[in-house]
Amino acid sequence: MSLPAPYYERNGITIYCGDCREILPQLTNKVDLVLTDFPYGNGTNYDGYQDTPENLQALIQETMLLILSKSKRALITCGVANITKYPEPDWILAWGTPAGSGCSKWGFCCWQPILAYGSDPYLAAGLGRHPDLLIKTETAEKLGHPCSKPIDLWEMVMLRGSIEQTDLILDPFMGSGTTLIAAKKLGRKCIGIEISEKYCAIAVKRLSQEVMDFHTLPNLEKELKSE
Repeated sequence: MSLPAPYYERNGITIYCGDCREILPQLTNKVDLVLTDFPYGNGTNYDGYQDTPENLQALIQETMLLILSKSKRALITCGVANITKYPEPDWILAWGTPAGSGCSKWGFCCWQPILAYGSDPYLAAGLGRHPDLLIKTETAEKLGHPCSKPIDLWEMVMLRGSIEQTDLILDPFMGSGTTLIAAKKLGRKCIGIEISEKYCAIAVKRLSQEVMDFHTLPNLEKELKSE
């Protein structure tokens, strides 16, 4: 089996419309970072995919080994309740939401885990230690996807796992394309895989609306490297 023709390919950004369980094995080279937001097993309907706990467990079992074999490192948002369902990470980072991001068995949930696999790129490059807590208060836009992430937050997470503009990022559960937008804004190459053609179309529309300006990359990247 070979890779399907890209649904979209331009300026280092590639989208494959298909099942990542079929496409991941066809990727020949390791990517520098997998950054993705798995389903949560909370009953959400993702354009026909029913996100039940059983379906999530099967998806983790069928994709995580593939994801880790195709990447130098991975940052995965999974939801507090699902931490133990995944292979043991090398560390757990977090993004904080002081105003709360839902209810938990012990009140309001004010943080979300980021499972980290592989080595910290800053330590590996001799750039010192950086915080494992990221705090953002922005809310996600309504983009026709039930669980899109705020772009500013996603840029922060990407920069925590990627320190070089030559890095190649992979998102096997691309959704509405937030990872691709963040990669484009930060000057990275990126591959997105999404089984829903509806969400692929949303991602392409968002990419067409983004203007790349390499002269005004977010100050966040400079701040992270200088800490």
